[in-house]
Amino acid sequence: MGVFHSRCQSGKSVLANFVSESIEGIGSYSPTQGVRILEYEKPNLNGNSKGAGCRFELWDCSGDQKFETCWPALMKDSHGVIIIFNPELPSHLKEIEMWYSCFVQQQPLLDSQCLLVAHHKPGSAGDTENLSLAYPLNKLKLIHSNLEEDPEDVRMEFMKYFRSIITLINESREREEMSIIS
Repeated sequence: MGVFHSRCQSGKSVLANFVSESIEGIGSYSPTQGVRILEYEKPNLNGNSKGAGCRFELWDCSGDQKFETCWPALMKDSHGVIIIFNPELPSHLKEIEMWYSCFVQQQPLLDSQCLLVAHHKPGSAGDTENLSLAYPLNKLKLIHSNLEEDPEDVRMEFMKYFRSIITLINESREREEMSIIS
């Protein structure tokens, strides 16, 4: 399970729909109420044509603080967190540190299980060069998304992230199995 989280109107649901190939709610803005779960299956995610597909649950979590009491339950048993923000809004840049603290540091997640996405909405300036994040955010993987200009690059970055999560899950499972055997 992966959790998509961000401030309201950052483009989180648009990206969740894009990544999961869902057509739900395209063309209209409707704030996420609590959480919206998208089930998604990606065949051959690891690049081999013989392997079984991977099933994902993408949890599109509301960034509205009125749902803050639900966040711990949404994070339980998650394997990764994707924090999406609009880099043109100073309030988003200030809040991503709080999201990181709540959704990554307070959970048993590694920094490698977190992906930051600077989402550039249609018609935005899209300055990707001058975005500097303070510690500890500057050590996280950061991608810029612009679905108008480079949708396939965005999709490839998400697939790389999902592969890394699958690798971590498999390695953890193997360690657990070895500890049972020995």
